Amino acid sequence: MGWDMATVVAGKKKLLNFPQYRFRDGRLSIFLPRFLNSLAQALRRAAAEACLLCGGATREGNPCPACRRTLPLLPSPRCPVCAVPAPQAAACGDCLRRPPAFDAAAALLEYRFPVDAMIRRFKYQGDLAAGRALGRLLAEHVAPLPSPDLLIPMPLHPARLKVRGFNQAAELAREIARGTRVPVAMDLCARHRDTAEQARLSMGERRRNVRGAFSCARDLDGADVAVVDDVLTTGATLNELARLLKRRGAARVRAWVVARAVPN
Repeated sequence: MGWDMATVVAGKKKLLNFPQYRFRDGRLSIFLPRFLNSLAQALRRAAAEACLLCGGATREGNPCPACRRTLPLLPSPRCPVCAVPAPQAAACGDCLRRPPAFDAAAALLEYRFPVDAMIRRFKYQGDLAAGRALGRLLAEHVAPLPSPDLLIPMPLHPARLKVRGFNQAAELAREIARGTRVPVAMDLCARHRDTAEQARLSMGERRRNVRGAFSCARDLDGADVAVVDDVLTTGATLNELARLLKRRGAARVRAWVVARAVPN
C-alpha cells in the first residue's frame, strides 16, 4: 500500500479519538502496534512461495536453498555426447559403437528421487509450478554454454496433448528462453504417430517405436538447435528427432534436459 510511519501514527491517533474505540486503561494503544506487526508478518508469509519439496516458505527460489543442496546432481565427468557419467569425460562405449545423430547433451540432475517425483508431478498431475522450477534450474545450468539458434521442445502427439493439457517440454523451453533469450520454435516439429510409452520397451523396441514418428515444417539451413526435454533415458526418441533435424539441414543438434537416467 505504500504506508509510511507518519501515516500509521496519524491513523492510530485518529482511531484513538473515536469514542467507541476509547479504552480507559490504554489497551488499544498496546493492541494496535501488535495488530499492525501481525498484519505485516501475514503479508510477508503470503508473498513467499511454498518449497516444492519441504513445503516451507521460500523467497530465494524454488526449491528452497536447503532442499536445492540435496538434489542429486548428475555425476562428473560425463560423456560429452550423451551426458552419461564416463571416465575422463571421454565418449562412452555406446556412443563410440553407435554414434547418435545428436552432437551433445547437457543435463543437470540424475533421474532419481526427489527429481523423478518432481517430474512426475509436473507431467502427470499438472503441477506447472514444479515445471517452472525445473525449467529455471535447467536455464541456470545451460546459461554458460554457447547459445544455439533455436530451442525445439520435444513434440507431444496431439492425443496426449489433449489428455495432459500441455507439453512439458514446451513449458521447460519457455523457462529456458526467459533465462537465455534464445527463441523457441514451438510449432517447427510435430509428432504425428502416437507411439507407445518408451519406458516399457527394450532398446531395440524403442528405436523401432519412434522410427518415422516426427515431422519438421521447414528446412533449418545450417542452424544450431537445442532440443529441450524433461528426461534423457536411452536417447532413442532424441536420436530419431535429431536424425530428422539433420536431414532438414541442421548443422548441430544438442539436447538440453533436466535429468539424465544413469544406467546401472
